[in-house]
Amino acid sequence: MKKLLVLMAFALMGGIGVADAQTKNITLEDIWTKGTFRAKGVYGIRSMADGEHYCTMSRTGIAKYSYATGEKVADVCIFNTPQMSKKAKPLPPMEGYEFSQDEQKILLSSGFEPLYRHSGVSDYYLYDVKEKSFTKISNSGKQRLTTLSPDGTKVAFVRDNNLYWMDLSTLEEHAITTDGKVNEVINGTTDWVYEEEFAITKGFEWSPDSKKIAYMRFDESKVKEYNMQMWGSLYPEDYKYKYPKAGEDNSKVSLHVYNIETKGQFTPVLDGRSTTVADGKSQWEYIPRFQWTNTPDVLAVMVMNRLQNTMEILAVNTSNNGLNSNTISKLYAEQCDTYVEVPDTWQFITVGKGKKAKEQMLITSEKDGYRHIYLYGMDGKLVKQVTSGEWEVCDVPGIDVKNQRLYYTSREDGAINKSLFVIGFDGKKKERLNPPCTGTYSATFSQGCKYYIQTWSHAAHAPVYTLHDAKGKLVKTLQDNAELEQKMKDYGAQNKEFGTFKTSGGTELNCYFILPQGFDHNQSKQYPVLIYVYGGPGNQQVSNSYGYSDYYWYHMLAEKGYVVMCFDGRGTGGRGAQFKRQTYKDLGRMECEDAIEAARWLGQQSWVDKDRIGIWGWSFGGYLSTLSLLKGNDVFKAAIAVAPVMNWRYYDNIYTERFLGLPQDNAKGYDENSPLNFADQLKGNYLLIHGTGDDNVHFQNSAEMVEKLENAGKQFEFRIYPNKNHSIYDATGNTRLNLYQLMTDFLMRNL
Repeated sequence: MKKLLVLMAFALMGGIGVADAQTKNITLEDIWTKGTFRAKGVYGIRSMADGEHYCTMSRTGIAKYSYATGEKVADVCIFNTPQMSKKAKPLPPMEGYEFSQDEQKILLSSGFEPLYRHSGVSDYYLYDVKEKSFTKISNSGKQRLTTLSPDGTKVAFVRDNNLYWMDLSTLEEHAITTDGKVNEVINGTTDWVYEEEFAITKGFEWSPDSKKIAYMRFDESKVKEYNMQMWGSLYPEDYKYKYPKAGEDNSKVSLHVYNIETKGQFTPVLDGRSTTVADGKSQWEYIPRFQWTNTPDVLAVMVMNRLQNTMEILAVNTSNNGLNSNTISKLYAEQCDTYVEVPDTWQFITVGKGKKAKEQMLITSEKDGYRHIYLYGMDGKLVKQVTSGEWEVCDVPGIDVKNQRLYYTSREDGAINKSLFVIGFDGKKKERLNPPCTGTYSATFSQGCKYYIQTWSHAAHAPVYTLHDAKGKLVKTLQDNAELEQKMKDYGAQNKEFGTFKTSGGTELNCYFILPQGFDHNQSKQYPVLIYVYGGPGNQQVSNSYGYSDYYWYHMLAEKGYVVMCFDGRGTGGRGAQFKRQTYKDLGRMECEDAIEAARWLGQQSWVDKDRIGIWGWSFGGYLSTLSLLKGNDVFKAAIAVAPVMNWRYYDNIYTERFLGLPQDNAKGYDENSPLNFADQLKGNYLLIHGTGDDNVHFQNSAEMVEKLENAGKQFEFRIYPNKNHSIYDATGNTRLNLYQLMTDFLMRNL
């Protein structure tokens, strides 16, 4: 291996550097049970239709504020009051809310019970603003995804895998589907793998005129089941659910339209795999997104082939029941030699008024090598690429149709920072809205984009929430987290430095360090180092933003004399498509090489004890930390792996096939960098951790690794968390406290 070319630019960004001497020490209880470093925020922000007011939600109710002043003007809804009649049953804690279009009704959710990691069931209540009354939507059991119709007269929801709608004037339920059955047919919501990998759980949408509902149907009868034993009773229970692993059968997905007025089911808009996608050869496998356009009868549907390298958006006219090929037109198509990302932003806007009004589609795409904003006409022709440059657009939080301006955040100030800009639909008159300094900015805009609420933080500063007008002028600071800022100083939790290093191949990688108090780059003292890795495709860990729980754990380790390093290797996000996609069909190799090179570079620094370098990670990071310890057994002394993938054949098909292709076509890519094949190379100290109730990365992965290590005659440490899922967490924080005490003790003994 060539000698590392070193470029260590410890830029003290935005005031980040060695903090004042700390007066208190961080404990795990501070992090996980006391909430010592919990940041305050402004929660449940909803713009009112007038664009002049917004609402927020607290435990006590929903309050209305003026954008012009940031001052509270009214209580819209109070959940429980001292004046309530003794006979009145107190309301349970409310967790979410949604206004009707006329803002005279509020849909409230309560009592959330998780099903998978991102979805669950709740009770729902309807609040009448005028009457100041609460009505429970249904007494027939908890529901999923209950949503008001645009006109506010109806709701739709999912219960027991079937889709229903309800007339709010009578509270009468109407079944749209009746064939829903656990582990066989799902209506109106998505299966496990769509929820996890396409980030979509709501499988139905009201039409703009409230007359129709488009919904997805999943036939998962041929998808194989995964079984988990759940402990706690005399005889453990078996929990079975459908989980399509790489190369295995998917659910058959179809899209339907139901007419509320006629109570009629249209023929499926898209059924099975009958529609070919852009290349004319591949048939679609997935419907990762769908939505109604601004034209009530026209439904836009995104379809992708199984390899996810071809994507189309189709416009479907649902104005008649006799759907045929003439009612489907192509709005957009994208192909790639590797994979096409599902757009972060995909929205329909109407530009102009009257006869000059034209509907357009706004979409983000990586087609020019970086994620940028595009406008397309409903004829499928490009209107304008709005943004361009060798940097990434992050999101589009505001669209001012009247003034034809877009508000977006991007990485224009470097991959580790995120800034807020405004630009015309024509790509002109671009302006920066935040000060020209580093950090991470995000925004929530009012209706009409006259105002916005901004959140800003950087690595040494807690989140600050501020209210601004459209030109960026500060109206009011809503929350400055001054108390937390002082705590960060008291505990010395502001000592973080960003930099870069070059690998032997010449690739410059972003990194950060959390350093012990009094650290001096030129001193002779040597420190042990713990590297944190994630490393999965498109993920980004090196970000100039406020850190949460793990951030304080790293500071606690720094108090104990450790340096903590994190880097983003090849394949990670924020640096364009080419940088991200270079690991395609070869997951693990480059990522592991970069981790080993990071350790070798550290070993060359005068302030590092090269015999005490460790690595840890969770999920993909657990896979990478394990592989790095085994392949880099001459540089790593210890590793911790939490909930790791050990064999990509065991993971779900949407994620794995996107980055590796089908196992039938790329056996080498699946197997060559599996840690299972390197178990006999273990030399360092290894801690493996997994929850038995992990529905995402199955316990099966760690079980096989244990067997491989045992057969190779290797000693290691293994901790099981019964019934805990991928997050290994409970509401009390006690499980996380136990987990981090375990990892801390392991590092104290072994690194």
